[in-house]
Amino acid sequence: MDFTIETYKRLLNTLSKQGFSFQPFMEFITIPSGKAIILRHDVDLLPGNSLKFAKIEAKNGIKGTYYFRIVPGSFNEKIIKEIYSLGHEIGYHYETMDTCRGDVDKAYNTFCENLELFRKIYPVKTICMHGSPLSKYDNRDIWKKYDYRNLGILGEPYFDVDYSKVFYITDTGRMWNNKSSNIRDVVKCSINIPIKSTNHLILLIEQGKLPDKIMINTHPHRWFDGGFGWYKEFLLQNTKNKIKWMILNVKHDTK
Repeated sequence: MDFTIETYKRLLNTLSKQGFSFQPFMEFITIPSGKAIILRHDVDLLPGNSLKFAKIEAKNGIKGTYYFRIVPGSFNEKIIKEIYSLGHEIGYHYETMDTCRGDVDKAYNTFCENLELFRKIYPVKTICMHGSPLSKYDNRDIWKKYDYRNLGILGEPYFDVDYSKVFYITDTGRMWNNKSSNIRDVVKCSINIPIKSTNHLILLIEQGKLPDKIMINTHPHRWFDGGFGWYKEFLLQNTKNKIKWMILNVKHDTK
């Protein structure tokens, strides 16, 4: 059974044993460590699951970055405060090109308003787009006209990381680096190491087969210790993957 809390604990423990340091994204882009893991967590839903991750990491002296959406299913002020009180970085998981239906000026103004809401809780310095896989709009397109650096933002993972030197790993689609159902959570990474499961990822780490700099992107709402939640997410994500696979194939056929 993959994508369980216990499996995640083993993953962190294995990385620590192999001498990796853990850096929040803001820290990595300012003072990168030689052998570093950037734990990026996209809080799409169920922020309580992210709090579980944050507590596990803090207990082990690990810091990560948590990107919250502004929607009710993600934005929870109490949980955000508790996560940053544990030493983690908080960022804005923006999706305003989608919510504003491609109106870039409205999307930017809404982004600025939402950013200020976050900054009343935490001094946000990094942001990360939400993929909005079923939308025709790419949330990153807002930066074709505007510059987030003018807002005091130091970095965005899709723009400010050299993926020729950093191995990018994501659990999008409830699989690791799965291309068949991943619409937008994709980077131009010159490092290509297939990962079959979390146990396989752990084995690769133990064997020293991964590079020294890695960004691991997880969606904590996909991780449960068995039970109803795990099976519900398993079935729901399989359905979503089929829909995203069809969307990708339609796009390919129309090129």
